[in-house]
Amino acid sequence: MVISSKPLNNCGMSAPKIRLQFAEKLKEERRRSRLTQEKVAEFIGVSARYYQMLESKKPTAVKLDTLDRIAEALDIPLWKLLKF
Repeated sequence: MVISSKPLNNCGMSAPKIRLQFAEKLKEERRRSRLTQEKVAEFIGVSARYYQMLESKKPTAVKLDTLDRIAEALDIPLWKLLKF
């Protein structure tokens, strides 16, 4: 699954706004876990630059399996990472 830039039918919210909310939540949970961006990137098997983009003001699309690995790295359930 990839989060696209198309408007969502049910809530009228665009995907870029959702991506920004996710980026903030991701940063919050990573800091709560006391991990660096580099450590999380290493754990989930992506480049540090890609992970930095996920937490940036212009986050990129992310696949569901990557989200699952991020949640595992942060030691939280996936639903908590997506609750914002």
